[in-house]
Amino acid sequence: MSKVRIGFVGVGGMGQCAHLRNYATYAECEVVAIAEIRKELGEKVAAKYGVRRVYPDHASMLAVEELDGIVASQPYSRHGVLLPDLFRAGVPVMTEKPLTCSLEAGEKILTALKASKARHMVGYHKRSDPATMYAKREIDRLKAGGEFGAMKYVRILMPAGDWVASGFIDLLTSDDTMRPLQHDPVPSDMGPGTRKEYDAFVNYYIHQVNLMRHLLGEDYKVSYADPSKVMLAVHSVSGIAGVIEMSPFCTTIDWQEEALVAFEKGWIKIELPAPLASNRPGKVTLYRDPGNGATPEKVVPQLPWVHAMRQQAINFINAIKGQPTPLCEAEEAFEDLKIARDYMVALKGSLKD
Repeated sequence: MSKVRIGFVGVGGMGQCAHLRNYATYAECEVVAIAEIRKELGEKVAAKYGVRRVYPDHASMLAVEELDGIVASQPYSRHGVLLPDLFRAGVPVMTEKPLTCSLEAGEKILTALKASKARHMVGYHKRSDPATMYAKREIDRLKAGGEFGAMKYVRILMPAGDWVASGFIDLLTSDDTMRPLQHDPVPSDMGPGTRKEYDAFVNYYIHQVNLMRHLLGEDYKVSYADPSKVMLAVHSVSGIAGVIEMSPFCTTIDWQEEALVAFEKGWIKIELPAPLASNRPGKVTLYRDPGNGATPEKVVPQLPWVHAMRQQAINFINAIKGQPTPLCEAEEAFEDLKIARDYMVALKGSLKD
């Protein structure tokens, strides 16, 4: 394949700073078109990144362009409205997380996806951090070979902090007036207060819900939701325990996110940087204690200077080319929404206010 032809649907804050600049500077792809309802913004962004054609909406772009892939950085509450149109192009589509705002809208997306020739990848960028990619390979190797014994436990910690990390310093803005847009229906079985809590959870902690399954390598169920909303306990289908810790403390000019995968004879720790930090991967530490008088050891591999959002863009291009990647498909992202709903039931006892 020659350069992969990418079309962008939406170039707002995340569209520009988390996605577009990584595709526009990657030699193996070309951003050939932008669809942006804000005319001034679309033209300014296209000029900055050397994109030749700008369209007022996605329908206009898809009627003209022959694309190999589409990146649609949109509010997730618009995915059910937008994605069926994009799927009809029959090419891979990348969106931000989560899949959408409700199970009902998620079912609509999956139905449209199955009726098309498209693929849908959901932007859980933490899976693409070089640290997570390295750790996942080691976890799978250790599970298969038994060197560290059985996997026993997964702990994920993500307190609130400075997730932007100056990542918006080159953001272009405009004076365009944003016209009203259609959004997906909210969960029909939740009261207003519960919907607000649910939306906050899927907006912020759905990353950890997805990362838990990725590291476990299998599905899991909610075991317990702490009433203080600090901790969510889970167990996998094979009985591995897991915990997601949600903001037991907060930071202001720092980001302290980590995941610990424990085995009988050692562990692997992943430490991840702020989501919009540039040119830095996470950190991986492997600890092995074989016992029988052997000296325990720690290994800290040196990882390439690539940040998660850029590696995610590279992984999407690779997926378009037919290569295996750690990207999350829509079907798995739908399972994340189920976990989020089960968490709300465990937390509140009922989905009604």
